[in-house]
Amino acid sequence: MAAVAPVADQLISYFYALLFVRHPALRPMFPVAMDLQRDRLVKALLTAAEHMDDPAVLSGYLRDLGRGHRRYGTQFSHYPAVGEALIGALTRYAAEVWDAETEAAWVRTYTTISGIMIDAAAEDERHHPAWWDAEVVSHDLRTPEVAVVTLRPDRPYPFLAGQYTALETPWWPRVWRHYSFAGAPRADGLLTFHVKAVPAGWVSGALVHRARPGDVLRIGPPAGSMTVDHASDRGLLCLGGGTGIAPITALVEDVAGHGGRRPVEVFYGARSDHDLYALDTLRRLQRGYPWLSVLPVVDADARFPRALRRLGRYGPWDGFDACLSGPAGMIRSGVEELHALGLPARRILHDAVEDLVPYAY
Repeated sequence: MAAVAPVADQLISYFYALLFVRHPALRPMFPVAMDLQRDRLVKALLTAAEHMDDPAVLSGYLRDLGRGHRRYGTQFSHYPAVGEALIGALTRYAAEVWDAETEAAWVRTYTTISGIMIDAAAEDERHHPAWWDAEVVSHDLRTPEVAVVTLRPDRPYPFLAGQYTALETPWWPRVWRHYSFAGAPRADGLLTFHVKAVPAGWVSGALVHRARPGDVLRIGPPAGSMTVDHASDRGLLCLGGGTGIAPITALVEDVAGHGGRRPVEVFYGARSDHDLYALDTLRRLQRGYPWLSVLPVVDADARFPRALRRLGRYGPWDGFDACLSGPAGMIRSGVEELHALGLPARRILHDAVEDLVPYAY
């Protein structure tokens, strides 16, 4: 891994060249503009390899990945082709450290990775479609760059508060982006997402500035493990930055729906007061639930340093589980601070495994 990190861009380009030259029938499964997709598959595989000695993290991450790849039309027979291209690219770009033992280790690693993904996809196929069609029923522009989009799926959609999914728009076929559910499951089956248009964000830009009621999107299967253990009586410490407040709001609704007997402390971070677009919603929930506390934190870099410094002052947090959602830098800082405050890793939940891998991709 250390050998290929400095040449990751070349390795990724060579991987796709091998894959498409040797298996040209696979090319239509990928977006026309490969700059949006280019590093995702290889990055996911290298992420899995990095966590090979952490079965809990690895299995959950790969099961979600296997289920999610069904939306691309991935078949079991495609996995050997991907493994062949991966080994070929690693052989070339880690040539100075590559030997028979290294190759055998990578083959074992990829066999494990693909096996978990294949089994998860097969199990999911028995119960759910590869994707759902969903009609936009409302589009609320909260700021010039943030929209709250509500969808009606064409069939029942099972998910848990705190999870996320992938969305595809009709304007950019085969380009999927992840978004968290912004509420707990509803009786009417509607799904709500918070979307921020980011620079060069094809999907986010389309969802914020182009989508309108009546448009039909595609939704992938639910994924993620940042969910509430309702058998526990520990409190919840929630850190949400930017549109990362969406799953935090869903978790609050979920606790309320189960009786609300545990304290929930929400730190809501944004770059400016104007960006606290969900504060009214959280304040309304706070007025209705005495166990809920909401603290807005405005910070220009949105990485929560001020909020993190306050955590120790507002604790102790011994009787809490923590949930973090937002920019990768915020999550990384939050995890470090929570560890320093004595929370064990098993009680710190987030769904940013891939974003937190320490390689310069």
